[in-house]
Amino acid sequence: MVWLNALLQGVLLGGLYALFAAGLSLMFGVMRFVNIAHGDFIVVAAYLLMSTVVMAGMNPFIGIGLVVVIMGIAGYLGQRFVLNRVLGKDILPPILVTFGMSIILQNALLEIFSADSRRVQTGWLETVSIQFNDVVAIGLLPLLMFVAALAILGVLQWIFYHTALGRLLRATSDDAEIVPLMGGNNAHIFGLATMLASGVVAIAGVLLAMKTNFDPTAGPSRLLFAFEAVIIGGLGSIWGTLAGGIVLGVAQTLGAQIDSGYQMLAGHIAFLAVLVLRPKGLFPRTIG
Repeated sequence: MVWLNALLQGVLLGGLYALFAAGLSLMFGVMRFVNIAHGDFIVVAAYLLMSTVVMAGMNPFIGIGLVVVIMGIAGYLGQRFVLNRVLGKDILPPILVTFGMSIILQNALLEIFSADSRRVQTGWLETVSIQFNDVVAIGLLPLLMFVAALAILGVLQWIFYHTALGRLLRATSDDAEIVPLMGGNNAHIFGLATMLASGVVAIAGVLLAMKTNFDPTAGPSRLLFAFEAVIIGGLGSIWGTLAGGIVLGVAQTLGAQIDSGYQMLAGHIAFLAVLVLRPKGLFPRTIG
């Protein structure tokens, strides 16, 4: 029963990792673009939630909506006026620019909020659980996070395959050079893709703030989890990110069950095992 409980907790944790990975997978699938600052943007969203809800006393639902809007607008503007300038066949300039953005964001957060670890308290949500027996229980907050991950991934799937924006994103993913010949504007499409990814990042940051402690330097570890989940699931695969997140989460919770020091190590070993056995991931495909 103890191992079954660890397995369930790992599956629920995988939902959060899937949200970490979804935005990264989306940007790579559409633009073949790796954002080194991805984890730091997740942490920025967590601090925005803390600033609006805890410090400003805003209604939590309004605060969450505001964080999503701010991150979405910032993502569009950043892609349109900064990142589009360095996109091209050479992958090094975007990596260098986003690495610089990562350093800037970490130091800005450190200057504004200090190095203290923070967390957004969720009250009764932190303690309520669904009890199956003396050993197996599912916390309400982790369950809601997993359901949120399913809902968001489902919305992304619907957008890609049932909307005009989705058709543009898939066409750009297939061949970005041909889109302008059909009347499309790559700079605008890239901005919309990043805006969508930033909205997902915002929700991931909100859930991070409610689930665990965070500080200005927490971004790189979140980026690592996102990379591992994306690669395990398959680059560019929407539902593959969920599979990758679950594999990573289950490996970590089972490793922690053996010894608390094995939690992170078990996740990395699972990542390496998948990379060796299936280099293209469990569900290799592209958005297109």
